[in-house]
Amino acid sequence: MKAGDSKNDTAARARKIIARLRKAYPDATCSLTHEDPLQLLVSTILSAQCTDERVNLVTPALFEKYRTARDFAGAPIPEIEKFVRSTGFYRNKARSIKLSCQSICDRFGGRVPDTMEELLSLHGVARKTANVVLGNAFGKNEGIVVDTHVFRIAHRLGLSAEKKNRDRMERDLMPMVPKKDWTDFSHLLIHHGRAVCKAPKPRCEGCPVETLCPRVGVMSGRGRAGG
Repeated sequence: MKAGDSKNDTAARARKIIARLRKAYPDATCSLTHEDPLQLLVSTILSAQCTDERVNLVTPALFEKYRTARDFAGAPIPEIEKFVRSTGFYRNKARSIKLSCQSICDRFGGRVPDTMEELLSLHGVARKTANVVLGNAFGKNEGIVVDTHVFRIAHRLGLSAEKKNRDRMERDLMPMVPKKDWTDFSHLLIHHGRAVCKAPKPRCEGCPVETLCPRVGVMSGRGRAGG
């Protein structure tokens, strides 16, 4: 939290940040191209340590070849690897895709489950992936996606003091952000991170949330406030 802020102050500031980012990025949505929950699940597994742009280049041919969970479950891992090699860590990713799809077929009738507990039971699926699928494929706000951009920007904006653990940051953010906004919040911070609040050097001048950012106040030597 920002120095001197109470939890209520931080929650109020978070709501203002969301409102400003919505105005700045009205089209902020999930960047992974998908047509159904299975495609989103596979794309999200592939997005680990890889850009969404690279994943979107790989998945058209992948989804043309494998259309259902049963298709993935029945495919040899080396065959899947050929499609996903350019996303990095392709052996682990191909294995996770195959094993998770086997579980989907064996335990969920071939359909991607729509609860946090069930998604977390799939091979290679952690909270980030589960949150992406629940929020974007099923419209369920069960948590907040904390990717690289969200982790960096939430810390810079003083919404969490967590510097290492993404699950702990998620727990910090959930009480600060209205539940109805949990999915959108991640999309907004991700778009802001790509456009303005970059690593290692953000472009603070002209930033839509500049006056709500404690980092700017520290750098400039003066306090910042704003509605």
